[in-house]
Amino acid sequence: MTAAPVVQTASGPVRGFWRDAGTPDASAAFLGIPFAAAPVGGLRFAAPAPPEPWTEVREATAYGATALRRDPGATLIPEPPIPGAAILNVNVFTPTVDDGARLPVVVWIHGGGYTEGSPASPWYDGSRFNRDGVVTVSLSYRLGFDGFGHIDGAPHNRGVLDWIAGLEWVQQNIAAFGGDPDRVTIGGQSAGGGAVLTLLSMPAAQHLFHGALALSAALADIRAPVAKERGERLAGILEIEPTLEGFRSVSESRILKNQSKAVGGRKGLGLLSGLIEDGLPWGPMVDGELVIRPAVEALRDGIGSDKPLVLGATDDEFTMIVDRAPRALRAIPSSILLRSALRDRGVRRAYLRANRPQRAKGSPAMIGRFVTDHVFRSLVVRVAEARKDADAETFVYAFRWVSPTKGWSCHCLDVPFWFDGLDRERVADLAGPHPPQSLADDMHAAAVSFACGGAPGWPAWRSEPGTARVFGGDGLQITTTAYDDALALV
Repeated sequence: MTAAPVVQTASGPVRGFWRDAGTPDASAAFLGIPFAAAPVGGLRFAAPAPPEPWTEVREATAYGATALRRDPGATLIPEPPIPGAAILNVNVFTPTVDDGARLPVVVWIHGGGYTEGSPASPWYDGSRFNRDGVVTVSLSYRLGFDGFGHIDGAPHNRGVLDWIAGLEWVQQNIAAFGGDPDRVTIGGQSAGGGAVLTLLSMPAAQHLFHGALALSAALADIRAPVAKERGERLAGILEIEPTLEGFRSVSESRILKNQSKAVGGRKGLGLLSGLIEDGLPWGPMVDGELVIRPAVEALRDGIGSDKPLVLGATDDEFTMIVDRAPRALRAIPSSILLRSALRDRGVRRAYLRANRPQRAKGSPAMIGRFVTDHVFRSLVVRVAEARKDADAETFVYAFRWVSPTKGWSCHCLDVPFWFDGLDRERVADLAGPHPPQSLADDMHAAAVSFACGGAPGWPAWRSEPGTARVFGGDGLQITTTAYDDALALV
């Protein structure tokens, strides 16, 4: 019997477990390793503090506690909540525990709108990356108001500080797991993709990674006055002062119960209109200190220009929400529905002209595409253009394979393809019973190539026209028009 692997970290020894031992696909998993102390008591709403060291071997065979507290129900990605106070932890998946191996590393930051999500999702298991010689790490961070709310007397952007602390742990410890701290790629999807762009645009994070993979990135970039107003509104709902002492006097469960009320608590079509009008409710705040300025501005000014970037989006991230739209909405022309969101008549007409095929599918489909373009696809172009003079290259993709169960190339659909995990729990719910393995082969190979050598296997973005790789068609598709229908919003 193969002995369970034990690795010495800076805080103490941890014992993981082997999977597929004795085969070419053998890999080890180390789960729930704390990179920071539990953010409770005097550490609640504080910057992450180092964990208490230990001397006895610590079992790392089960996922640690998550910041996600409630069962979110049938989410697109299975995201289990795990109770407990020690929510700041990492999970390491590696093909070897040889500290001389120096393999490339991917650090994954989960999505969930900065309010939900879990690093314990089976979709984020790194075994297939391990098979291909890449060490994989998933990390947790504080969510919602706990991680990102404005509190007088508390450090801003606590969730961002958690990302940094997790990446510092990787720099200090990953060699012991066979990884190379000088070849770290950060990756994430949705809010996790937004986290990647935020870190890429932050001077304070530049030494912690060497490449970035941003899938369907959703940036928050909340202005400080807006964040302060939202914190004060929540304090009013809770009937406390908007101070560190005030919020520490309230239980975590009360804050979780009421944080959505402070920002409207929208669902369904209301969620779409909220994203258009107000952006994401919680997330990184432009505080002028850690997050110095909005990400696209910082990237345009050259921050992160030495690091290669892959980014892109699915064609219809949120369009499936409008499938449940009232019949009356379907009767209203999309040109009228878009008036409040696109007040400039010329921009509105240009956008409608560029999206004639989508417009022909009906007003709900057009509204869904507009939200997709407004939040995700126009951001892809803005980031690529902001980095057009960067020293390192930017690689853009578009994901167009349509889910047979959802009817759209929707949000989260691409994640199991990147991880080569089409056989994992509940993938069939989103991707149908027979998703194309050939597409997963192509996408996963691109991710591995990027992690190993800084290039995914297609030409870099070039302005006029922009160059992108399309996933979801036949063979290798390189196009210069993948994002033309979003250009009116850029």
